[in-house]
Amino acid sequence: MLTSVAIMEPSSQQFAQRTPQENEAPMGRSVPPRFDAETRARLYDLLRWRRDVRRFQRVPLPDGTLERLIGLACLSPSVGLSEPWRFVVVEDGARRAAIRVNFEACNKDALEMQEPDKAALYARLKLAGLDEAPVQIAVFSDRTTAQGAGLGRLTMPETLDYSVVTAVHTLWLAARAEGIGLGWVSILDPARITEILEVPETWVFIGLLCLGYPQAEDDTPALERAGWEHRHAPDGVVIRR
Repeated sequence: MLTSVAIMEPSSQQFAQRTPQENEAPMGRSVPPRFDAETRARLYDLLRWRRDVRRFQRVPLPDGTLERLIGLACLSPSVGLSEPWRFVVVEDGARRAAIRVNFEACNKDALEMQEPDKAALYARLKLAGLDEAPVQIAVFSDRTTAQGAGLGRLTMPETLDYSVVTAVHTLWLAARAEGIGLGWVSILDPARITEILEVPETWVFIGLLCLGYPQAEDDTPALERAGWEHRHAPDGVVIRR
């Protein structure tokens, strides 16, 4: 049986220290916060220290943590305010096992497609935390949603999927801010995952997220440490016309 997730609004405690005067604004609007240099520096640290985690501690998340993180993910922008994200929390052991089998099959195919000089390194990489992570979430994009009345996606319906990706990134950063790691598993067959989880075939599979406390933290990507790839300077991807 699939588990539904109650979407919770973010806590209002972040506003608790404001005085009544600070909370007042014309036309009933909230007063926008001011992000000082220290806040920006901490944000930059958060971005630098976000990792795609593969090695987790077998420690459950505190009660309410997952619901809070998903609530924060739902603050993400979406085309036409469509909010097309669908989060399927996978708790059933049989379904988790079926996903694990599918990953092994897809990973084997991927290994066989590697060039000889990369195959040995690929085989040594740990590409999923399916066995250790206490939480697994399959994320989908609902392309049939009527919410948003189609605004902004007539010529680019894939913007619904892009919207879901922004929600994943928001969830990623929110989790990292609480010391929780997230690993995005993409070496899976979308059609098979849809079948295993019994969700509508019209939903587009975005990825399987593993969440839990990481065994270690690092400011360098694991693939860079393993010698698979390295980051490049931003000026190499900027084109001016």
